[in-house]
Amino acid sequence: MKRSACGFLLLLLLALPHASAAELRLSRLVSDGMVVQRDVEVPVWGWAAADEDVTVTFRGAAYAARADASGAWRVRLPATAAGGPYEISVAAGDERVDVRDVLVGDVWICSGQSNMEWRVADSDRAAEEIAAAGDLRIRHFKVPQSWAREPEATLAGGEWLTADPAHVGDFTAVGFFFARELRRHVDVPIGLVNTSWGGSRIEPWMSAAALGLDRAALAEVMERERDYERQVLERVRERIGRLPEHDEGLVDGRAVWADPELDDGGWDALVVPARWEEEGFDGMDGVAWYRTALELTAEEARAGVRLGLGAIDDSDVSWVNGHRVGGMERSWNVPRVYEVPAAALSAGRNVVAVRVEDTGGGGGIYGDPELLYVEAGSTRRPLAGTWKFKVGLATVSVDGHKNQVPTLLYNKMIHPLLPYPIKGALWYQGESNAYPGDDLRYRELFKGMIEQWRRDWRRGDFPFLFVQLAAFMAPAAEPGESSWALLRESQSAALALPDTAQAVTIDVGDADDVHPRNKQDVGRRLALAARSLAYREELVYSGPVYRRHEATDGRVVVEFDHVGGGLAARGGALQAFAVAGADRRFVWARAAIEDGRVVVWSEDVPDPVAVRYAWADNPEGANLYNAAGLPASPFRTDAWP
Repeated sequence: MKRSACGFLLLLLLALPHASAAELRLSRLVSDGMVVQRDVEVPVWGWAAADEDVTVTFRGAAYAARADASGAWRVRLPATAAGGPYEISVAAGDERVDVRDVLVGDVWICSGQSNMEWRVADSDRAAEEIAAAGDLRIRHFKVPQSWAREPEATLAGGEWLTADPAHVGDFTAVGFFFARELRRHVDVPIGLVNTSWGGSRIEPWMSAAALGLDRAALAEVMERERDYERQVLERVRERIGRLPEHDEGLVDGRAVWADPELDDGGWDALVVPARWEEEGFDGMDGVAWYRTALELTAEEARAGVRLGLGAIDDSDVSWVNGHRVGGMERSWNVPRVYEVPAAALSAGRNVVAVRVEDTGGGGGIYGDPELLYVEAGSTRRPLAGTWKFKVGLATVSVDGHKNQVPTLLYNKMIHPLLPYPIKGALWYQGESNAYPGDDLRYRELFKGMIEQWRRDWRRGDFPFLFVQLAAFMAPAAEPGESSWALLRESQSAALALPDTAQAVTIDVGDADDVHPRNKQDVGRRLALAARSLAYREELVYSGPVYRRHEATDGRVVVEFDHVGGGLAARGGALQAFAVAGADRRFVWARAAIEDGRVVVWSEDVPDPVAVRYAWADNPEGANLYNAAGLPASPFRTDAWP
């Protein structure tokens, strides 16, 4: 009886189609919740069995295609006005895929490095913003970090999600606040395609053709990358020997390496804070343990302390004297602060142990040394310095370096998107190119990338909106040179291209963090530019931009475009201006607004020939705005090396 039933079941299973045999599949972009571009023909594409007939049904009409020899097929749906939701059905042979909840609106590409990737959950007032989210006509598609040596047609993954409290925390913050502002003025659905990678240079986002690389030059680039991969593997093996395949610091769930009595004399010494890649473990992912000791008085131990461990990339679990005191998962950019109860403490020596898990890219305890401390009452003592370090589990990955290699991100994160019609693009990148030499070269690279994307998308000169680098690092005591200022200038040079605009953000930066949390103003300023360039509203969308100057009688008079209702100085007299004479030595200058222009002078420079404004990594105090409340763009009138 059992054999007969099993035989019948086997025959039944053999008669059913196997999931693995399914050949009909669609582009990842063509999926539930998608937003398609309004008022243009929209392709629906995918793959089926070779030479198979494919039928796509949309709004009661059917559209036919035949798969080619490789199985690829494509149909074009007619231009449709904003609206929805609709459904798209795709059939081939016995297979059928239904795509539900399709909206027709405007699609914006959101690309760049970590400040574009930065999530709503990590921005100012995150809890409030997430709780208030509820516009289901804003959708977000995150392209996974991925790379390829040749242009590819398929994405590595991704799905469309709606801007509700359950999902919006993981949206690009700049993109979301941009879309939210647009939706207040433009009543159409907004789709955000977030294709960004933290730490990326601009060259990986460009095609070989745009970089001027022929096949021989491109092969040389790839061979150098293979050499780098081999060197990384050799260095990691040389540093730690055998790669542990399981975390030896955990035994049956017990944190043996958190034991305060453990002899860690044989552990490595490592500087903290610093990512472990910077301390000789480049290319290593996995788990590592950190240990240090702190001294407490009996009174401090009885009262309990606060433990600051800085930012940890990516996840941690932390102990004091073997007592777990905290932990966070996948929170690479969040400084840890844990309350340590008296029960975990003792007078004298106390051992801190931190288990760090890194899934890719940088790893370890890193960032601002002042965020590592023990706080007992009103006394805060530093914990930055040399800690003990030991690898618990190790794998070698070089994927984190792929965002530095020309063409690799374009091939996998841009090229598969090209069939998808878009309204425009948002770009926030440049920090990783803000170095001597790169800062000036960026001028041509950036223009070249914009022109290349426009050619590749075949959408004409679609609006390309970018964020100028925010203020970062310590303010300069005296006027001087700055790679960040040169990079900003190189970004602004792209304004010579049609339908481009920049959001100036020198007033919303953070001297201590390359990731300023105020992404709301960034999104709002980009939305102002979009409303002008993409939606043709009459409004002031830019702060003052240098037009021309004239030096006479010891004063330099500067004229601006985009003054709106007039120029304004916020918070008192104008600051951050500098002048130089023929000797090219800049000094801080006085400045005032007169008759809609800025007059600049200094008693120390009787014959000024050049002016600079906000020319620094962090132009703290720069306060020239227009009446619309938008900051002036940094500039220089000279072209001196």
